[in-house]
Amino acid sequence: MNSIKVKKPSKVKGIVTFLLIVVIIWASALNTDVSFQKLWDGLPNMGTLLNEMFPPDWSYFKSITEPMLATIRMAVLGTTFGGIVAIPIALLSSSNVVRIPVIYQIARFIMNLIRTIPELLLAALFVPIFGIGEIPGILAISVFSFGIIAKLFYEAIETIDPGPLEAMTAVGANKIQWIFFGVIPQVIAHYASFFLYSFEINIRAAAILGYVGAGGIGLFLNNALGFFQYDRVLSIIIYTFIVVVIVDAISNKIREKLL
Repeated sequence: MNSIKVKKPSKVKGIVTFLLIVVIIWASALNTDVSFQKLWDGLPNMGTLLNEMFPPDWSYFKSITEPMLATIRMAVLGTTFGGIVAIPIALLSSSNVVRIPVIYQIARFIMNLIRTIPELLLAALFVPIFGIGEIPGILAISVFSFGIIAKLFYEAIETIDPGPLEAMTAVGANKIQWIFFGVIPQVIAHYASFFLYSFEINIRAAAILGYVGAGGIGLFLNNALGFFQYDRVLSIIIYTFIVVVIVDAISNKIREKLL
């Protein structure tokens, strides 16, 4: 009976990989001037900050309820606008929908380019244009949502079953019918899941966009930090945490039902 010899993986590869990771971490720490000594020296300051934060100003909850609702509204509108715009771009980016490489490569390039810009930078760019308020925040979230949803959605479209599409082509369906009755029914649940996932992220992002003047609870956070009112800072953090946990729980339940 012939026995199959299993070749052991080379230890050299693992050792080289480990050394490479160590060198990268060491070089990063050296160039960013990070050390355990500085972390140790900063611990007393951290203790002082925590001491000033506790107990939180519970009465402040009433004052920040409206800005928190504004933050949620920003996330809702921004995610909706971004999600709508993402649909045609995702279709144009899918090689099984658009068979012309130049078109879907250009669509993917635009999508990838937009996704590289963080939402905080987008908000900082929109504030000088539209002024301090919620509109810059909504626009920043819209662009950010578009990048996420379009990327995930086009990848889902490219994995659909080609059978229904080939059958529709055989009976003479045009491109619009092909998309509405062959593509969309197969990916609509995925799209809803990606939309909710983006909404979860945007709730967290909207909470800090106000820090650069884009409205919402972030404005109050910036003011509280500026006036060293750390008990109010902790109140805002707790309020934001509660909202994010509730939204995440509801969103996860809906996504589980959809997929």
